[in-house]
Amino acid sequence: MSTPDDRAPAAHPSHGPTAVLVLGALGVVFGDIGTSPLYALRECFSPAHGIAPTRENVLGLLSLITWSMAWVIAFKYLVVMMRADNNGEGGILALLALALRGLSREPRRRWAVITLGIFGAAMFYGDSMITPAISVLSAMEGLQVATPAFAHAVIPATVAVLAGLFLIQRHGTGRVGTLFGPVTLAWFLAIAAAGLARIGDHPDILLALNPAHAVRFLAENRGTGFLVLGSVFLVLTGGEALYADMGHFGRRPIRLAWFGLVMPALLVNYYGQGAFVLAHPEGVRNPFYLMLPGWAALPMVALATAATVIASQAVISGAFSITRQAILLGYVPRLEILHTSDRQIGQIYVPFVNWTLFVAVVALVLGFQDSGGLANAYGIAVSATMVIECVLATIVARRLWRWSRAGTVVLMGAMIAVDLAFFSANAAKFLHGGWFPLAIGAGCFTLLVTWKRGAELLTRRMAEEGIPLEPFLESLALSPPQVVPGTAIFMTSAPDKVPHALLHNLKHNKVLHERVVFLTVVTHDVPAVPVEDRVQLKRLREGFWRLEAWYGFKEHPDIGEILDRCRVRYGLAFESMETSFFLSRQTIVCSGDRPGMAAWRDHLFAWMSRNATRATDFFNIPINRVVELGTPVDI
Repeated sequence: MSTPDDRAPAAHPSHGPTAVLVLGALGVVFGDIGTSPLYALRECFSPAHGIAPTRENVLGLLSLITWSMAWVIAFKYLVVMMRADNNGEGGILALLALALRGLSREPRRRWAVITLGIFGAAMFYGDSMITPAISVLSAMEGLQVATPAFAHAVIPATVAVLAGLFLIQRHGTGRVGTLFGPVTLAWFLAIAAAGLARIGDHPDILLALNPAHAVRFLAENRGTGFLVLGSVFLVLTGGEALYADMGHFGRRPIRLAWFGLVMPALLVNYYGQGAFVLAHPEGVRNPFYLMLPGWAALPMVALATAATVIASQAVISGAFSITRQAILLGYVPRLEILHTSDRQIGQIYVPFVNWTLFVAVVALVLGFQDSGGLANAYGIAVSATMVIECVLATIVARRLWRWSRAGTVVLMGAMIAVDLAFFSANAAKFLHGGWFPLAIGAGCFTLLVTWKRGAELLTRRMAEEGIPLEPFLESLALSPPQVVPGTAIFMTSAPDKVPHALLHNLKHNKVLHERVVFLTVVTHDVPAVPVEDRVQLKRLREGFWRLEAWYGFKEHPDIGEILDRCRVRYGLAFESMETSFFLSRQTIVCSGDRPGMAAWRDHLFAWMSRNATRATDFFNIPINRVVELGTPVDI
């Protein structure tokens, strides 16, 4: 029942006290990037690269890490990308909506941009599977550093932690979430203290702040140095969350948290690891844990586990959120969505997504066995998404912000060039695990575009067979059927056509209710629609009404709310025991006789349609007031 529309007014998100938002942002926004020190520098010195832990190489890599964070996170996301907000909301789907506004009169380019944006959203699912696996596994690997006797317990402990994490999702994370900020704050303070204690071993490690060391490293190592960028990129994974979660916390709290604590803590820890490696080259196999004093190893494992669970939670919640958005935008069939909070609409649980992620994450842990192997699969999905976001932002800058052509080419071109360099370096890991997120992304993309195209074909077929509403109502006025008391609400995605359910009801029951409402749920390309604009009611003629319910792509439609708003705004009340809902349930027939999609996509769409959640559950319609009438449709 969802169709995008441009008429919805903007929503204006509000935020709370800055200090509270900064603390909340620490737990939600920075969990992923904050746990990168567990494995990032170690992977830069992976034996596969053949980079020796010499003074020049350590300074060069730390310089690359420093200036990559400064350019990609501090400048690109916090300065440039955060300007591209859709009524305060960020993320790739919000950015896609903005880009499409700039191409409103160019249908061919719109199609290409939609394809690009949806592929970027699909890649998120690959990242959602790898992040919990590598984060929790890298934290648990500290057990074997603390004592070799725990080596055999790393994999079982990782699977146990992950099982607990996914099991609690259905109970909601509101109460646990109150601890996210303080725990993450403790994490950043702890890693900063650990790094600071080691910088004294080699104070000259601070020379890495000079970007000349990064340039020299790349120039001297050439091909190998370029490939190492795939490992350097690990310090940036999770950076896109700063933009995606902008609507939850606002620009200022995220910027304050980054510049005031997160970036300094990360850099101090990386520099401490670098100083430790210079003093103890053999410690390059796991500098994060090995640089700690013996007494601190197990407490740091516990804190790291908590931090990685928080990072994983943010990614899982993001997967739930992007799935709901994709459903409302028409790219995913209706799935069961459970709200885990009475106060926060954003706290949801999607069982199908949760358990699919769990199976994939456990399979990754058991398949790769160590975080070093997972690091090869990590990064390619995120870097691809970053490139796509940059392309979309370029369209926004040129079409909506009205930047000059020269300014757009210079600034956006530089950002795209850096993102492409990281993507190319990560793509070199394709055969060593990088194929996994790409395969997941390609599979999800196929499902998304097949459902969208199939739904369009279904709507077209229904429209071809449909009867215009106005002439039909005129004919009813000339030859009225028997009228019965009560209200009939017919849900329809084509408000100018007669719903098939109404035709079937007249054909089989030969009656018409005294009040008939044609309800269409419209999803706009804004994150949220103000409650006062939720419903739009129009009287067509005596006894007939057209009702539109407007929702943003981050909201969830609810029949109860819609009917309440009709009463409040228009004075049209609905008695629950006198109101019946009539729904058309289409059965997809794949004969192959009609042009449209390939036969395999027709069958895929039919399978997705059969397994979609019933409209009664998705729209929260009282089950005892529903009449469903089936219609076979050949797409």
